[in-house]
Amino acid sequence: MVMDKGLSLRQAQDLVETSAPYVDLLKLGFGTSIFTSNVREKVKLYHDAGMKVYVGGTLFEAFLVRGEYDQYRRYVDQLGLHTVEVSDGSMTIPHGLKCEYINRLAKDYTVLSEVGSKEEGILISPAKWIKMMQTELQAGSWKVIAEARESGTVGIYRPNGQAHVLLINKILQKVKLEDILWEAPKKPQQVYFIKQFGTNVNLGNIAENEVIPLECLRTGLRGDTFFQFIPQLRDDQS
Repeated sequence: MVMDKGLSLRQAQDLVETSAPYVDLLKLGFGTSIFTSNVREKVKLYHDAGMKVYVGGTLFEAFLVRGEYDQYRRYVDQLGLHTVEVSDGSMTIPHGLKCEYINRLAKDYTVLSEVGSKEEGILISPAKWIKMMQTELQAGSWKVIAEARESGTVGIYRPNGQAHVLLINKILQKVKLEDILWEAPKKPQQVYFIKQFGTNVNLGNIAENEVIPLECLRTGLRGDTFFQFIPQLRDDQS
């Protein structure tokens, strides 16, 4: 998943030209779609390139906190989107109500839901992470997003950016790897997930200029993962 934080139409065209085969999801980050020129043209461009496009969960929350859920749906439809994100990282939404929104939206859209707070210092127990992910998938989420923000310093990461290994491993004991999209904006985080969970692990919040470098990480064509892809030599090979 790549984050578009206000690219121009020309920049979006460049992204499609260089990276479209490697991008599955395109997020118009937080509220940037409100201020971006030619946003409908960009959405069509991305859709034509085979990407699922959606606005960030923060924008969903911004509509919701103002009591404008119906206006949010109209806005999504006006942009021609078929995918939405439901999150509660900035505002408090009772989890049952969040799942109701997921269930309602899943009738008309592909839904991604995000688990984890955007605020530093807010700790969620592994058991609660697991329960929220499971119930949101049951409510209709296509995938659950493990929160990290674009900074990569909250949620599944410690404040220094290192992966919260215990939390991640406990989540994976109960939730399928393919059902989770791990936000991994920093290269060391991408390296960690590729080394631990394989070349096709779902990664998100990738900068538009980091798509090709990430593909190199996924295929061992970059020093950080070079030896992950070297075939084992037999004794009779030199």
